[in-house]
Amino acid sequence: MKYSEGKEKFIEAWGKLGSSWGINRTMAQIHALLLIAAEPLSTEQIMEELNISRGNANMNTRALMDWGIVHKELKAGDRKEYFYAEKDIWHVATLVAEERKRKELEPVLKVLAQVKEVTDDKTKATAEFKKVTTDLHSFAKNVDGMLDTFIKTEQGFFGKFFKIFR
Repeated sequence: MKYSEGKEKFIEAWGKLGSSWGINRTMAQIHALLLIAAEPLSTEQIMEELNISRGNANMNTRALMDWGIVHKELKAGDRKEYFYAEKDIWHVATLVAEERKRKELEPVLKVLAQVKEVTDDKTKATAEFKKVTTDLHSFAKNVDGMLDTFIKTEQGFFGKFFKIFR
């Protein structure tokens, strides 16, 4: 397989994976392009490589910067902005976990904590509601704790842990 074909396949696959992260396909493709780039790329280079508009490139690059997985670089004597991806995949995974926790898990935990306050009117419906939401809250708190452990733990521990399963 030639480099250009491999590059195209990787970018397309990473774009599909993006939906699992909670980001759009173009955002993930920009991340993939920057991840494999040997040098930081300008907006124009990103636009050309992925055949996307300037607005799409700018909006998604900014979003990736908000996630902390893409950074901006300025070059002396050049007015263009250049972008590069965080190359430490463990750090990227940690940043993605933190962002998803903040955007998805924490709001659910907040709602589940609120609905625990439903008064028990001794009906079957209320009892089932309280049981299910209490179980969901307990599960979500456990997931939250596991994510906190993952985020705070260094790669070495999990690297050794995952070798057990190989």
